[in-house]
Amino acid sequence: MAVTSPAVDTPLRGLHASPPAPLPFAPSLHIRAFLLRRDEGNVLVYGAPNVDGSTFAAVGGAARAYLGHWHEATLGGDLPDVPLYVHAADRDEVARRRHVRGAFSRRHVLDGDLEVIPIPGHTPGATAYLWEGDDHRFLFTGDTIYLRDGEWVAAVLDSSDRDAYVASLELIRGLDFDVLVPWAAGAGQPFYAGTNPADARARIDAILARVRRGADH
Repeated sequence: MAVTSPAVDTPLRGLHASPPAPLPFAPSLHIRAFLLRRDEGNVLVYGAPNVDGSTFAAVGGAARAYLGHWHEATLGGDLPDVPLYVHAADRDEVARRRHVRGAFSRRHVLDGDLEVIPIPGHTPGATAYLWEGDDHRFLFTGDTIYLRDGEWVAAVLDSSDRDAYVASLELIRGLDFDVLVPWAAGAGQPFYAGTNPADARARIDAILARVRRGADH
């Protein structure tokens, strides 16, 4: 039986990361799931292959789990007694692989501190999560924006909707956050990025320019 490593503490209070796992089709990228420690109940964001019920046990475990897009369900399994929530547009794909407790379709706020923000484009049900932590405002973008060699990049696939992707990037550009936490980042490289409003807008503008001219990143 495989042994799952415990969570990795981050320097950011309240945010805990699973050990990195290489993407099978892009091993230069590593993925992680993240536990958000909250008084209202801990939330697990993203799916990863090396996460089980023991991974975050030392920090209280998860009360519920959310995926950023359905691809994560291909690389992570159900956790005992942790209900999973996904966007309705990705539910069928996720449900082929994992048990889905509930689906959402609109932007909404959970318990006053965690905003669920649909960002279709990468997949129809791609979703961002904006969390008001104790010290930071964390934005989880799945693969819609990820980190590669320190750069913020997109992941426009043949199956992606480019127009919807652009609209979602424009939405993200207007969000107030100071830490970007994607699903994937370069192996051995930082897996989150501190930022400020001017820096975030400039980085997203650079992505928008590339995507608008037909690039996939």
